[in-house]
Amino acid sequence: MGNNKSCPGQECSSRFLPAEQAEVNRLFDALSSEKLGSSASPRSFSLQALKDYVGDALPPEMVTRLFEGMRRVDGSGKAKGPSERVSQEQFTASMSHLLKGTAEEKSLVILNMISASGGPVKARDVHKFTEDLVGSVVHVLSYRRQLRGWSQKPPPGSPSRVQVLAAQLCSEMRLQGGGKLLGPQWLDRDCDQAVLEDWVFRAHHVATFLSLVIHQGFLLLRSSLKLATLVPERQVDPQREFASVLDVLSVIYVNSHLPQERRLSWRLLFATELHGNSFAQLCGRIAHGGPCLVLLEDSDGHVFGGFASCSWEVKPQFQGDDRCFLLSVSPRMAVYTCTGYNDHYMYPSPSPALRVQSQPLDHQGGPDLCFLPVQPCEKEPLGGTQDTWMSVLGTCSGILQLYQYLLFHSLKKKEESCIRFRMPLWPEGWGGPRGLTRLPPQGMGGQHGYFGLWIDVDFGKGHSKAKPTCTTYGSPQLSAQEDFQFQKMEVWAVGEAPKAESVRKTRSILDIDPEARALLEASGRGRHSEGLREVPDEP
Repeated sequence: MGNNKSCPGQECSSRFLPAEQAEVNRLFDALSSEKLGSSASPRSFSLQALKDYVGDALPPEMVTRLFEGMRRVDGSGKAKGPSERVSQEQFTASMSHLLKGTAEEKSLVILNMISASGGPVKARDVHKFTEDLVGSVVHVLSYRRQLRGWSQKPPPGSPSRVQVLAAQLCSEMRLQGGGKLLGPQWLDRDCDQAVLEDWVFRAHHVATFLSLVIHQGFLLLRSSLKLATLVPERQVDPQREFASVLDVLSVIYVNSHLPQERRLSWRLLFATELHGNSFAQLCGRIAHGGPCLVLLEDSDGHVFGGFASCSWEVKPQFQGDDRCFLLSVSPRMAVYTCTGYNDHYMYPSPSPALRVQSQPLDHQGGPDLCFLPVQPCEKEPLGGTQDTWMSVLGTCSGILQLYQYLLFHSLKKKEESCIRFRMPLWPEGWGGPRGLTRLPPQGMGGQHGYFGLWIDVDFGKGHSKAKPTCTTYGSPQLSAQEDFQFQKMEVWAVGEAPKAESVRKTRSILDIDPEARALLEASGRGRHSEGLREVPDEP
């Protein structure tokens, strides 16, 4: 590591398949087709020829950097002094290094793209190169119409995502002596090829972005570029305009940390811009939605969130696995994976149960019927009362059948009563004090009261408590304020939509018992499910 050698021309050519080598040769032929005198033999091309061929597909600064990197390496594998043109051997070796080479070979080209002498460079020069590289990715994707529905620019008022992502990539560099490039005080430190090689190995986005620039900028070997896994397809209702808190760069960065099978598409489940500031809407839209990304923008402009590796389900326990992570997009870009300290990956507090009471017909206020989407579960008597607790799981038929069932039994016992549905009290320790009517809040990492990310049921509020870091993910405080407020929230399902679970259709007591129907009608009450559901066939 750290020498200036590269593969000889023949070895570089052998890395390409025959069809690939033929495509590389055709590109060189196109670049070297300008008419020159006999003194220009063997064939080669100039910087102007490269600029004319690329056109506006890449920024001029990046075209110049690529040319400088190619003309300083020849096919014999030795770094050489400046020349005015690039030979076929130099071109083939450079394409081999950038597209199929090792970290050492890529670092040699990068060093030549930064330095005219091929020697150590300052950290500030590496930082400027990284900004040019990241900017070129956005430029070429936009030029080739490969944004796949994402915006090339961040929302107004947000810091430049080019600078944010470049800073993140540079932060992965280990300078001589073991320091990190984390602030201006490090910009004057020297970086030799050994430092760059280690950086390319650590920050895999650098090599990926260089390949993307070559594939899309030069239109070379594009079939080998897995663009679909790099930039996921954005799936949003085309009839409704929607501006995400993310741009294409932040999407690329976050997407690269998802499981491989989840990188092809992002499907919008919920956005405050489209669905309003409603926790009920949020819960209804993300239930059974599969793995998803939750993103927030707080009132100070910080953008952050987390990845849930499974559907949010109503359970009084932590869920998920070590694929979950927390993330920050702005003002800095980072992903915080599991530390292994605990398994507190994601926690949807138990849903408010539905409290059902029998009340006399003359009860003041009359029946208070709340048609919430619920499904019956096991009874849990509280203090010997007639309360029955139900979990909110997302089906409207459950509440209708529950109503019919309770009404039938109260009438069968000849009790003149009505059924009163009301929101529950929260059991102690379930995220809210007794007597407070709430929906299930959600958290990721840490512990109760000190989550790495917590979204409160009082929609628009949350907290990120990490002093010094979240025990589960090692993340710092993600929001500007420990207790934050937000106006924008998005939830994206990633990967293929989960297969719809088959719902077992059951016949209620009113479907099978004519006496129950007669009793209901005699009481002066109609069937509230009439016309809302089909009567299932007999098994």
